[in-house]
Amino acid sequence: MVKREKLFSEFQAPTRQEWLDKIEVDLKGADFQKKLVWRTNEGFNVQPFYRREDLEDKAAVNSLPGEFPFIRGNKTDNNLWYVRQNIDVTDAKSANAKALDILNKGVDSLGFHFCGDMVNAETVETLLKDIRCDIVEVNFCTCKRRSLELAQLLVAYFEKQGYDKEKVCGSIDWDPIEKILVKGKDTTAILALAPQLIDTLKEYPNFRCVTVNSVALNNSGAYIYQELGYALAWGNEYLNQMVEMGVEPTLAAKNIKFNMGVSENYFMEIAKFRAARMLWAQIVKQYEPKCDCACQMHVCAMTSEYNQTLFDSYVNLLRSQTETMSAAIGNVDSIVVTPFDKPYQTPDEFSERLARNQQLLLKEEAHFDKLVDVGGGSYYIETLTDAIAKQAWALFLEVEEAGGFLSQALAGKIQEAVNASNTKRHADAAKRKEFILGTNQFPNFTEVSEGKRPVASSCGCAGEGESAIPTLNKSRMASEFESLRLATEAAPKQPVAFMLTIGNLAMRQARAQFSCNFLAAAGYKVMDNLGFKTVEEGVDAALEAGADIVVICSSDDEYAEYAIPAFKYLDGRAMFVVAGAPACSEDLKAAGIENFIHVRVNQLETLKEYNQKLNIQ
Repeated sequence: MVKREKLFSEFQAPTRQEWLDKIEVDLKGADFQKKLVWRTNEGFNVQPFYRREDLEDKAAVNSLPGEFPFIRGNKTDNNLWYVRQNIDVTDAKSANAKALDILNKGVDSLGFHFCGDMVNAETVETLLKDIRCDIVEVNFCTCKRRSLELAQLLVAYFEKQGYDKEKVCGSIDWDPIEKILVKGKDTTAILALAPQLIDTLKEYPNFRCVTVNSVALNNSGAYIYQELGYALAWGNEYLNQMVEMGVEPTLAAKNIKFNMGVSENYFMEIAKFRAARMLWAQIVKQYEPKCDCACQMHVCAMTSEYNQTLFDSYVNLLRSQTETMSAAIGNVDSIVVTPFDKPYQTPDEFSERLARNQQLLLKEEAHFDKLVDVGGGSYYIETLTDAIAKQAWALFLEVEEAGGFLSQALAGKIQEAVNASNTKRHADAAKRKEFILGTNQFPNFTEVSEGKRPVASSCGCAGEGESAIPTLNKSRMASEFESLRLATEAAPKQPVAFMLTIGNLAMRQARAQFSCNFLAAAGYKVMDNLGFKTVEEGVDAALEAGADIVVICSSDDEYAEYAIPAFKYLDGRAMFVVAGAPACSEDLKAAGIENFIHVRVNQLETLKEYNQKLNIQ
């Protein structure tokens, strides 16, 4: 009989303190907290390593997939999700043709978005012609005031087709509170339609009609804990209102669907969806539903628009791919991938095909649909799940204590908090504390817009009138950099920034690379160089190249020797910039040098200032 031994059983596992002691040695006196501890925007710190004992008090340890509180997902034997694509409908016949086409290309969930004027039996018949609603998930979004009428038309159509009511799956995107947040319209009167909507669709258990569109918060720059905390309060508002109006709690809970955003923060987003299910289950449980299945949270994840960019737009594919991976590993029910070109045009056939294939690759090649709760048991993900849950729950309780989500939305408090986060994130991007690849970090030096311009979001509903309720600011994080670069592009001459590299080889190369990336973010033509023997030689080469900006790149010690002679020799024939913040900065300023670029300056404001000096409006 073969004797089997556990691998490494003869070695003793190091303790946490032993790991810390080793790290302290490797840091050579550097501050552990500053070097290795990540201070997140979510209000908690992330340690550089976690161990088994970190899971001892975590909720997931004693739960299984498909069991309350569903932290490990609603599914028990696979991780299948619906591949969804949304269609903006202006003509029902062409929308139907498009739907049938993409159903043959891997999509199994459709989202039809059309204005209230199109809510009639003919539209429903035409849109759904030859679409099997007992196989394909069908979702609809229209004017909130016409959603009840749409529900009645859909029920009539389903009955006419003779569908098994258990197999019809989909939703109506009825979310009056979203209009308060996004459009500033007081839609509280529409909330009274909820019981009628639910009663109309009560025989269709898998067709939901009350939606929490927290994706609107994500697209407005909300932090992860904010989106989750507010989504819970938002959902609880609807649940409480419906129960107060006489809807049985189990039926009310089973009719709520969450459309949530997903950002590029990979592990955080995985943890967010796990925490969301756990916390929502606890909320619904307080209403004493007839079964635990009513406590399941159903989520459609939509990749973020907030971090998308107009320039270097193919990088949007990288962002949305990791976002899609987060959503899939987070065990959501359906996913919408935002096409990469949405910031500057109506997505075309090419970008929509890529968006579909981003999901299909994860299913067909990476097999993300085969395993339930891949993140379960990961020391890191479980700890993040617990930490995000605590922060989101604290925010949820804060909203509830202040009167609930509806009252806070009407008072503008939700919008104010999210807009403050948006402002903070724009400020962080301006200082490069938050990187936007291809925009404020590593921009494409030679790219031009080729006529691309930012597309403003719009809503097809008419007759809404004016409102004093504050609204969410949906400006993308890259928008200010894009405006700056478009202004530069529209100038009569593209500014040329010339790197006057001199002295210490390593320092001049590093600072030239930094300066090129820094200045190219404004659309300037940057010219790097191998190095010059004298500052006079460098200045002459810069002027010969038609430089508008001359950036001296050297070491801190050598700036005392090179900067002032270079500045005087240039003699105002171009803007003079020092790359760095040397100890001799005050001496350089006293000599008349006023432009310095380094990691601590505000990149956006600096570039705006340079544009003004170059007479670029």
